[in-house]
This record gives sequence, structure tokens and C-alpha cells, in this order.
Amino acid sequence: MFEKIFAAIIVAGCLVMLLRLGLGARRRHRFDSAIARWSRRTGARLDSILTWNSHRRRARRVADAAIRRARDGASTGGGEWDGNVYRPKSFKKKGRKIH
Repeated sequence: MFEKIFAAIIVAGCLVMLLRLGLGARRRHRFDSAIARWSRRTGARLDSILTWNSHRRRARRVADAAIRRARDGASTGGGEWDGNVYRPKSFKKKGRKIH
């Protein structure tokens, strides 16, 4: 099965290259640029299909970890809430002299 599919792809590629030989210079240039565009689009689509889920999973893990760290820090009494804003005690450094 795999051999037949591979052979069909090779035959199709050879026919496309044979067709390209019969074209004039201007049409050959247009044909080459069309194939290059198609190749870039196909590569970008394959890349997005293969990687979309891993990006979402990684983003979800990072967001969950950030939420967990914020909740743990808030429950230990390391700061105070000002409305919807949490301000850790480490932000309240007193009297630091620069010079």
C-alpha cells in the first residue's frame, strides 16, 4: 500500500516537472512562483496543525501555575488586597537610601 502511494507521488511529480519543461520562460516563472506560494501555505498549515494543541496546553499549564502561585501567596498572609489588586509586602520596602 505504502509503495503504491509513494510511486503515485513520484509519478505525479515527474509529470509536473515534464509539464514545466514545455512552458515558456514567462509561464515557467509564474508556475514556479505559484508552486512556491502553494508550498509555503501548505507548510504553514501543516505546522499550525501539528503545533496548535501543544501551544494551548503549555499556555494553560503556565496560567494554572501562575494562578496557583498567586493563591498560595495570598493565603499565607504575604500581602494585602486593595480592591481587586494584591500587593505583596515585598513592595513596601522602607527608607532605602540610594546614595
